[in-house]
Amino acid sequence: MTKLSMTVNGKAVSGEVEGRTLLVQFLRETLHLTGTHVGCDTSQCGACTVHIDGKAVKSCSIFAADAAGANVTTIEGMANADGSLSVIQQAFQDCHGLQCGFCTPGMVMTSAALLADNPHPTEAEVRHGLEGNICRCTGYHNIVKAVLTASGQTVAAE
Repeated sequence: MTKLSMTVNGKAVSGEVEGRTLLVQFLRETLHLTGTHVGCDTSQCGACTVHIDGKAVKSCSIFAADAAGANVTTIEGMANADGSLSVIQQAFQDCHGLQCGFCTPGMVMTSAALLADNPHPTEAEVRHGLEGNICRCTGYHNIVKAVLTASGQTVAAE
């Protein structure tokens, strides 16, 4: 067992993990932060995306021990301090950028990293930025619309 400490959603946390424990397992099973989803176990779908020190990372592709000392943000940490939805979360709701919701946490986390790096992306840049995330319900159109809306861009109504 390995002892580790990190900051998750602004709070210092610690725990013991086996060396093979993935970050997604630590978040879900030890910290009970179940918004980070496990979709494929092969880092293909993006449902487990979190931010580690500000960068989007698929938490099923990193050992928990490798995140020791890091600042981790999960979907639970994306809301505003008053508990209201972040701009990105609100845009996903307003633009109907979700259906079943399974991919939504990863999409939101990936979108936040994309907008942090590129505050006013083009539609093509959004589509490229979301390539590592799979949605089986929406066809992506409204997800792209949500990201563009969150960036402050006016999106034409359909």
